[in-house]
Amino acid sequence: MTTDHDWYGYRNPYLREYAGLPVTQLLPEDVREPLPADHAAVAWRLSASEDGDDHDSIAESFEEFFADVDTERVRAIVVGAWEEPYETPSEQIVRILADNAGRLPALRSLFLGAIHAEEAEISWIEQSDVTPLLEAYPRLERLEVRGGGGLRLSPVTHEALRVLRLETGGLPGEVTRAVGASTLPELEHLELWLGVENYGGTTTVADLEPILSGARLPRLRHLGLQDSEIQDEIAAAVAYAPVVARLESLSLSMGTLGDAGAEALLAGQPLTHLRRLDLHHHFLSDPMTRRLTDALPGVELDLSDQARRHGAGGVEWHYVAVSE
Repeated sequence: MTTDHDWYGYRNPYLREYAGLPVTQLLPEDVREPLPADHAAVAWRLSASEDGDDHDSIAESFEEFFADVDTERVRAIVVGAWEEPYETPSEQIVRILADNAGRLPALRSLFLGAIHAEEAEISWIEQSDVTPLLEAYPRLERLEVRGGGGLRLSPVTHEALRVLRLETGGLPGEVTRAVGASTLPELEHLELWLGVENYGGTTTVADLEPILSGARLPRLRHLGLQDSEIQDEIAAAVAYAPVVARLESLSLSMGTLGDAGAEALLAGQPLTHLRRLDLHHHFLSDPMTRRLTDALPGVELDLSDQARRHGAGGVEWHYVAVSE
């Protein structure tokens, strides 16, 4: 699984590898190199560009993809930038993919919006309703979406999905509620970047309760509730959440976690069964980091990126890792 750290330096981690496969960028026919012999052995990256090095439009990229690639063998697709993603929603891409599901019977992994900050900041990316992707691909195992602007999801039942990742600078509460209301019996990895209210992040702890109960997520092994400006409140809810007992790894990283949130974790249910606890980018005091380390000796504990910033009058300002 690619780590969220890769986005911090504005590097695009999906230019080289995705879903365990090397990435092949489908360039326009007049400038592309020979395509791989085995069209199932790579993840296909489709995108448009304003600099002339790529397709003029994402529709053109898809047209050449369906014309030149044996799409019946394609297992993974990475959709990068489309034209003006900060103004144009992803609706056309969702429609193309949904309408052509019959031509992609082997598709198992899909990333919509693998766009680095030099092309469009995360909060600028305009998404759309991604429900049709899950409805059109009942055998899809991995769906990842970057960008929360206009993002929508309806509750679904999906029997195959194993990984769901939503990277946003602000996750709407209605999307979080839709995730919690979905029936996902095979889901093993759920990762939500909750972001800030300023960029549409309206998710509350109450919105997370169906996820934290784990009732519709019997196979969940990793839960990431990350990048939140209410990280302490989330930690307090996680501390007593039924789903935690079945997890192998937990991430409350990238947000404003402070000593109050860590104290709640220590006072709640045991976390010693976890293989990994990721709290990187935090606002914990040194004594608290030592307490966590002492309390969880067998857990791989990520306490890197101890953030500190003071504003006027010496007041500490807590900020999330990824917002705009």
